[in-house]
Amino acid sequence: MDIEKVIAEALEHGFTLAAPLDVSTLSPQQSVRDLCAAGKCRSFGKSWSCPPASGSIEECCEKLKKYTRGIIVQSTAELEDEFDFETIMELGQRHRENFKKFTCRLNDTYGCRMLPLSSDVCNHCEECSYPASPCRHPETRMHPIEGYGILVSDLCRKNNVPASHGKDTFTYISCYLFE
Repeated sequence: MDIEKVIAEALEHGFTLAAPLDVSTLSPQQSVRDLCAAGKCRSFGKSWSCPPASGSIEECCEKLKKYTRGIIVQSTAELEDEFDFETIMELGQRHRENFKKFTCRLNDTYGCRMLPLSSDVCNHCEECSYPASPCRHPETRMHPIEGYGILVSDLCRKNNVPASHGKDTFTYISCYLFE
């Protein structure tokens, strides 16, 4: 797999930034997972992609070890002001759609084993089957970066990618890891 080609394709799929990710910079932390358990995102215990269903921090660390390459993708928009929630919501929807479509494209094109780590809870299904039934799409399920215990700002800093693009902007950040 040519990472530079994947980065170019990511940009063609609507991301505003795509950059290589050094997998050695992935450092899951229990403190990040603790924020999930505290209900900061309201998805803890409600999705196959989130803790506790995604596994313990130790299990996530083990899963991450099999990936050797990756890319970071971002979607950024300029805001009219700090209260421009409409643009933030529209950007979030666009980022989720681009992430889902690009995940399918990567699966179709490369047939490779990968781990998509999203800025949000998995959005394949309108309503997750957790915990009553097994995941309907385990092969393409998307996990939130933070659900794996990874602090997004640290990940960006360690990979020389800005986590913020200045005052009056908002950025959604996700990544793809490849075996």
